[in-house]
Amino acid sequence: MILFRKFRVLILMVFLIACSMHIMIDLLPKLERRSSSACSCSHTPSEDPQNWAKHRAKPGSESGWPNKHTLRILQDFSNEPNSNLSSHSLEKITVGERSEALKRFEQLTGDEKRHTALDSALKNAAVKGSRLSALFEHPLYTRPLPPLIDEDTLFNVNTDIRFDPKAAENPEWNGEGKDGDYAPTGEMSSDSYPNWLRFHIGINRYELYSRHNPVIDAMLKDLVSQRITSVAMKSGGTQLKLIMTFQNYGQALFKPMKQTREQETPPDFFYFSDFERHNAEIAAYHLDRILDFRRVPPVTGRLVNMTKEIRDVTRDKKLWRTFFISPANNICFYGECSYYCSTEHALCGKPDQIEGSLAAFLPDLALAKRRTWRNPWRRSYHKRKKAEWEVDPDYCEEVKQTPLYDSGTRLLDIMDMTIFDFLMGNMDRHHYETFEKFGNETFIIHLDNGRGFGKHSHDELSILVPLSQCCRVKRSTHLRLQLLAKEEFRLSALMEESLQTDTLSPILIRPHLEAMDRRLRLVLQVLADCIEKEGYSNVVEDDLLVEGLNTGTAPQR
Repeated sequence: MILFRKFRVLILMVFLIACSMHIMIDLLPKLERRSSSACSCSHTPSEDPQNWAKHRAKPGSESGWPNKHTLRILQDFSNEPNSNLSSHSLEKITVGERSEALKRFEQLTGDEKRHTALDSALKNAAVKGSRLSALFEHPLYTRPLPPLIDEDTLFNVNTDIRFDPKAAENPEWNGEGKDGDYAPTGEMSSDSYPNWLRFHIGINRYELYSRHNPVIDAMLKDLVSQRITSVAMKSGGTQLKLIMTFQNYGQALFKPMKQTREQETPPDFFYFSDFERHNAEIAAYHLDRILDFRRVPPVTGRLVNMTKEIRDVTRDKKLWRTFFISPANNICFYGECSYYCSTEHALCGKPDQIEGSLAAFLPDLALAKRRTWRNPWRRSYHKRKKAEWEVDPDYCEEVKQTPLYDSGTRLLDIMDMTIFDFLMGNMDRHHYETFEKFGNETFIIHLDNGRGFGKHSHDELSILVPLSQCCRVKRSTHLRLQLLAKEEFRLSALMEESLQTDTLSPILIRPHLEAMDRRLRLVLQVLADCIEKEGYSNVVEDDLLVEGLNTGTAPQR
């Protein structure tokens, strides 16, 4: 009996010794690595992982990493009862993954860290700079405009722009010139004007802004970083939109986030009752730029503090009264509009942060009048009735005989707008606008694109009816579409690269990007059928021959 007890004690001791040896073997390498290499993290290991949420930087900065991901995930404006629960769980997963990544990075040696950082930088450089820069260097994207005369520019800086210091309340603009003109004090040149004003001055008969214009990038940065001084609701429209004024006296139209990136338009929704998406406005600007139309006013995303940047600065009592605190202790508001402006459809932050798109304002109508035109292919906006073009296959022949569309480039510009809308899936194009000064020989302004990118799983072929009925397109547009269908200039890759520059990136989920490639092939197929039926010269209008562009591509007759 005594021997049996001694044997059990011996076995237990051997087991304990073996466990101790295994523990020492596991711990020694980690202790050596920690003693031989210093931690290169931006915070001490003792910091609470949640503390970085208290030190968020402004959107767009690298140190504001949580802003771009967790805050967007937390904003779910669907009416699902479990949205708050799923959002909180996603945030915990994101924090845990980040902590694990930091631990793995700490265990690397100094040389390994340098190599890892270098590989990451080269990869990012290849993604950010390659295809988009190569596209903008292509001959189709470098052709010059015709020489501009005074009649071709929206403003003559010396005579047309009259500054009103009472309206702007800016002490810098208080010198009265000849004939009642107001000029900046200190004889400021146009280069010293705010970026939004330089954008307005650059508008001409052919484009809203020029290619590679540094003023546009600077203005977009202003929209993200400038202090918001006042907020008011925009009158008209079916859904809530806010007019925001900034410290440099520029203005922008703010569309708040109503849906997450992943939500599609319900199949039972009519096009005229669909939500307006903030990310669609942002993506439309980038798509318009890649197509080289440059007819969409510059748009960027911004994360807004609903308390400090909307409620506390608004003078609109109707807007202010709609703010409330939800049962989840989040700040919410709903404003006044025709659709979705009620407590059931309130816009709520987490707790008071909300995403939105900011579209730069065009010049005031008192300075630059615009004309509004009814789209010939306007939908009926009725639950049962159809528009004439939906039942008459020869409708385009009537349009071609109508003044305004019987000469000039207006009909071809409608075809450009049709292609633009089809790539986005936008069915809500009832009117369009032009600048009155330029008459009928000017471009169409592509405004209000919030109902695009609603369905990635469905291609609405009725949007292409104007193109299939008229069988007309500009040669420059046709060549650019063919270029964007090639693998080296694939449209989805260019869009993904361009959208990465936005503060709220990612703007579109992968299925929406892939849908654009699919829709581009459908557009080219419609044009190919037209050319086969009517001949190349009767379909493709050569707008490059006049400008003397040699693209090296022979017409397919």
